[in-house]
Amino acid sequence: MGEKMPLLWCSISGHGFGHAAQTIPVVNALGRRIFGLRAMLRTTVPQRFFEGRLDIPWEISAGEQDIGCAQRGPLSIDVPATWVEYLRFHSDWEGRLATEAQAISSQAPALVLSNISYLAIAAGARVGLPVVALGSLSWDKILEPFADSQRPEHRTLISQIQAAYALAPLMIRLQPGMDLTGFKEIRDVHPVARHSASKNTALRGLLRASREETVVLVAFGGVPLAGLPFAELEKMAGYRFVVDDEVPHGSERSRSVSSLPLSFGELLASADIIVTKPGYSTIVEAVACRKAVVYVRRYNFADEEILVNYLHRHGRGIELSLQHFKAGQWQEALDRVKRLPEPGSVPPLTGAEEAAGILESYF
Repeated sequence: MGEKMPLLWCSISGHGFGHAAQTIPVVNALGRRIFGLRAMLRTTVPQRFFEGRLDIPWEISAGEQDIGCAQRGPLSIDVPATWVEYLRFHSDWEGRLATEAQAISSQAPALVLSNISYLAIAAGARVGLPVVALGSLSWDKILEPFADSQRPEHRTLISQIQAAYALAPLMIRLQPGMDLTGFKEIRDVHPVARHSASKNTALRGLLRASREETVVLVAFGGVPLAGLPFAELEKMAGYRFVVDDEVPHGSERSRSVSSLPLSFGELLASADIIVTKPGYSTIVEAVACRKAVVYVRRYNFADEEILVNYLHRHGRGIELSLQHFKAGQWQEALDRVKRLPEPGSVPPLTGAEEAAGILESYF
């Protein structure tokens, strides 16, 4: 019988697609170092997101890994609903932990890698397996600004999360990352993102865009965006829009992402301007591709300021207010961001290789 190939248990938060987008390049880099590496993806992220992105053999084991935040679309966090969901998730913590520990133990992985589920860390530690955390944030830091001093269960729950994180001997923090305090050791690596080749000419042909027109990708991550102001977008001469939404029949200036034979990474690398919220993967990739960014802030998500600062330090960005975004008053911000000077040198996307070099020792 042949030797069993090494297995990576990979727990990935299902809060949007950002955590999966961070993790995939790291797993691919590790696969180039570890012969025969396989991955078991423990997540609620849909299988289609990993297809064509992961280079090693993989399977999905569907399972809720954490809550993240409850949201009303990508631009609004529902704080009361978030606490309801966390209290549900923790209502039978011991039972949930035992189930997760059994699931991990049954597969006998060489390593448990978590981005950034405290459940997976606690479960991996319970069965005595090596555990490493990976990411740019932690859920205790995201929750702390939402805690109600009149609700002691909020502080108790955050303490439970911190106790679970403390079981991870190592946190590989992707830059730009939050100030994290709950881990025994933190090792910083450069930014991580998937950098695709530009297909600008092909995209312009598909959109029938003239040389003078500016192509804008409207991308808000894995939380569905609805209600774009298409009527106002139709009035913006000189712009073409690619949107992750259903486009009204007869639209001249907008096309849906799903109608184009290009991957999201190729669309980002090919567009002229990105309209987005400040999320890790989109901001890091836009900076790496030297794309101008118009961003809409949420103002109550704790890592947002770090990402905005990173964009302004290394790239080109203009803020668009939520009010103007919803009203379709984008023209001024789009015109302004085009006039910003090109950035100088940008941080290298070497974080995946750096993280893989750290993880390699566990195999």
